[in-house]
Amino acid sequence: MNYISVSEFAKKWNVPERTARNYCATGRIKGAFLTGKTWNIPEDATIPEKGNKKKFSNNPLLNHLKEQKDMKLRGGIYHRTQIDLTYHSNRIEGSKLTHDQTRYIFETNTIGVSKGIVNVDDIIEATNHFRCIDLIIDKAKAKLTESFIKELHFLLKSGTSDSRKDWFNVGEYKKLPNEVGSNETCPPKEVATKMKELLSNYHNIEKKNMEDLIDFHYQFEIIHPFQDGNGRVGRLIIFKEFLANDIVPFFIADDLKLFYYRGLQEWPHIKEYLFDTCLTAQDHYKAILKYFEIAFE
Repeated sequence: MNYISVSEFAKKWNVPERTARNYCATGRIKGAFLTGKTWNIPEDATIPEKGNKKKFSNNPLLNHLKEQKDMKLRGGIYHRTQIDLTYHSNRIEGSKLTHDQTRYIFETNTIGVSKGIVNVDDIIEATNHFRCIDLIIDKAKAKLTESFIKELHFLLKSGTSDSRKDWFNVGEYKKLPNEVGSNETCPPKEVATKMKELLSNYHNIEKKNMEDLIDFHYQFEIIHPFQDGNGRVGRLIIFKEFLANDIVPFFIADDLKLFYYRGLQEWPHIKEYLFDTCLTAQDHYKAILKYFEIAFE
C-alpha cells in the first residue's frame, strides 16, 4: 500500500489542507494513520461523503473534544485541555507538579526525571483528573445529578492516601465538618438536602446563562459537600455545564487563583469580581480555540 501526505490528498481532491487533516483526525478516511505528527493517507483513499458522520452534539468544541478523546489524538484541543485544566486546577489546590510533569504524565503515563521530591498523591490525582475530564466530555449532554457529582469525586480521590482513611468517605458526602478559607461550610447532616435543593433550583432555570452557571459554582463551593476535592470537582462541573449550555468553557489558571478566591468570597455582595475573573479565563481559552481553528460564538 502506498501512502500520500495531507497536502497531496488536499491537492488531489481540491480541498483545504485543514479539511483533509480534519478528515483524518475524525476517522473519516479509512486507513489513515499518524507517524509522529504526520498523517499518512492511503493513495487510493477518496474524499468522505457529506452527512455520513453523525455529530455528537451541535457544539463544535464538544465534538472536537469527543472525537479527539476517542481517537487518543495528541496535539489538539483535547490534549491541550487535559493538560492545562488538570495542571491549573490541581495547582490551585497545592499540587507541586509542574506543567511539564503534568504533560509528561498525560502523554507517557510516567513521571519522568525530577530533581526534587514528588508527592505520590499529586501524581495519582493528576492521573485521576484526566479520567474525570474524559467523563465530563462523555457525559457533557447528560443532566447533572448527585450521582454524577459523586462519581467525579470518586474518580478524583480513588487510590490517594485520603481514600485509605475510613472517615474520608470517597465518592460520598462528608462525614465531618470542614471549612474553606476560614469560612464555615454546610454541616454534614444538611449536605444531602442542600445538594438536592441546589440541583432542583438549577434545573428549574430553563435557559441558563454564564451568571447562572457561576452562581451554581459558588453555591456548590459554600456547601462544600465532600471532605476534600470540592474545588476541583466544582471546576470540573462548571466546565461540563458550560459545554452542555453551548457557552465557551474555561479553566482558572494558577495566576488567577487569588482573584478567583476573592470572587467566591465576595459573590453575594459584588458579583463582578468573580464574573470578571471567569471572563478573563474564558478569553484565554477562546485564544486557544482560535489557534486550533475551532469556531465559537
